[in-house]
Amino acid sequence: MKSPLLRAVIFLATIRLLSAADGAALYKEICASCHDGGADRAPNREALRGMPAERVLDALESGAMVSMTSRRTAPERRAIAEYVTGKTLGEDLQTTPPAAAMCPANAATFSSIDGPLWNGWGVKLSNTRFQDAGEAGFTAGQVPRLKLKWAFGFPGDLSANAQPVIAGGRVFVGSDGGVVYSLSAATGCIHWYYRASNAVRGAITIASVGSNTSGSETSGSRLAAFAGDRAGNVYALNAATGALLWKTKADSFPLARVTGSPAFYNGRLYVPVASGEEGAGSSVDYQCCKFRGSLVALDAATGKQIWKTYTIAGEPHPTKKNKAGTQLYGPSGAPIWSAPTIDAKHNAIYVTTGDNYSDPPTRTSDAFLALDLNSGKLLWSRQMTSNDAYVVACRMPDKTNCPDANGPDVDFSSSAILVDLPNGKRALVAGQKSGVVHAIDPDQQGEVLWQTRVGEGGSLGGVQWGSAADTSNVYVALADVGRLKLSYSQNTDVDPKRGGGMFALRLDDGKRVWYTPPPGCPSNKPRCSPAQSAAVSAIPGVAFSGSVDGHMRAYATKDGSILWDFDTAGPQKTVNGVPARGGSIDGPGPAIGGGLLLVESGYATNGGMPGNVLLAFSVDGN
Repeated sequence: MKSPLLRAVIFLATIRLLSAADGAALYKEICASCHDGGADRAPNREALRGMPAERVLDALESGAMVSMTSRRTAPERRAIAEYVTGKTLGEDLQTTPPAAAMCPANAATFSSIDGPLWNGWGVKLSNTRFQDAGEAGFTAGQVPRLKLKWAFGFPGDLSANAQPVIAGGRVFVGSDGGVVYSLSAATGCIHWYYRASNAVRGAITIASVGSNTSGSETSGSRLAAFAGDRAGNVYALNAATGALLWKTKADSFPLARVTGSPAFYNGRLYVPVASGEEGAGSSVDYQCCKFRGSLVALDAATGKQIWKTYTIAGEPHPTKKNKAGTQLYGPSGAPIWSAPTIDAKHNAIYVTTGDNYSDPPTRTSDAFLALDLNSGKLLWSRQMTSNDAYVVACRMPDKTNCPDANGPDVDFSSSAILVDLPNGKRALVAGQKSGVVHAIDPDQQGEVLWQTRVGEGGSLGGVQWGSAADTSNVYVALADVGRLKLSYSQNTDVDPKRGGGMFALRLDDGKRVWYTPPPGCPSNKPRCSPAQSAAVSAIPGVAFSGSVDGHMRAYATKDGSILWDFDTAGPQKTVNGVPARGGSIDGPGPAIGGGLLLVESGYATNGGMPGNVLLAFSVDGN
């Protein structure tokens, strides 16, 4: 007869085997079509195995995959998480920083943002992503001497794609694991950290609560750090201590998310809202689709909503039933993926929008929109691609929920850049996933000034996350990610011979000043793509562009020659003791200020190389 202890061991082992079996079956039923089929932005099995089970469970219960698993039981969701990661819940998730990673107790307090500053997404309200020479702290001539100063690891993460910001001698950054950090710019030690409810991808915005200026501190006010997360929450944290000041929902839709960085102006926080419904809407039993993008204005001191403007005026209504008998809805979509641009001169705010998710397509998708800052009233819109309705099903074997319009999925995910032209006019400039860079006149209802094609474009192509501009040119990185169908399965991988390249276009007419082709991928580097999807950042004389191949490169703005090239991929020794490595660079561009160049490295989706590190470079590493 077996002992009670042995019977217990056998029982637990049996339960674990049954859970694994259930997890495998559930994964095949619910998840495999996207994660094994190479769906856009769906991590493949290799990437999932590198994640903690808790991270996957979060995605299933409150994150991007909630709509796919909302009708499943809690044990079923846990079984999926444990199956795809090969880990038991409770393993490998050490997110509490060790004492040695914290800054000394007597470290200087955070009381001012005077000094070198890269705040929010685009440095300035105009989103130029251009840092002045004095604020940068190093010159074009010193760029070849940039060396690694310190590295910081994000525990348990497979992607590091939240843009850091620099303010008051500190670095503020979110993470894929949902933790917001305040770090010492000098050493990378942790002043404080705050656990948000979900991933924080956009840049943090630092501003004075109660101020009636664009962020400077006033008497009786306090500095706040504003952030949005992938569950649609918006946070105001005490920038000195990390204490929560307020938290609010930007949108109650279950798949709503804040990917674009919030913008602060005159006591208000302007929050762009996107969603994950483009992926969830692919399921044949999902009532696709009901989400509408929006811009929300909040009182920065309290989080109270002042106004909310949807990118699609009419509410979704029933349209038709699909072949499975599921009721479909529309119009939907037109998310705002990027940071808004503020025009103080004309009291306006500009956003760019993504595609529709269902029929009928609308005139405000894939467009520039201008809204009144005070009321949120739509002033004008200018669409760049019509009839673009798309969900991930359009690229999958089962296209049941693919709209009749069927793509081409060429959203804007780049912010509009507001610039002054040499002829006295102004322009809004933004690249699109179509492969076209557009310049329109914000003072003439968005009249087109010029359009220049830089690439083929497509679902993962064209201009992905943004460009940088000085007074003469706009500096544009090209994605055009190529995909290969692997012979041994239905998985796809990146094409090492397609994509990439850097352009300089004249602001006044869009003519090409120079083009630098991608250096290319070495034959011995797996999961390598030359695509340049990340946003560009610039200082006088230099434009910085990261690549899916893991390299950060500096280009001379006069001729496009490469001045500096650093391969971020591979293991990195971190100041907080977290095992970390660099990988693909995709999403944010570098933050530059006070002598630092801050680069995030790691992007596990779209066939990219996983990574979880923030790298700080300075001249000679000093």
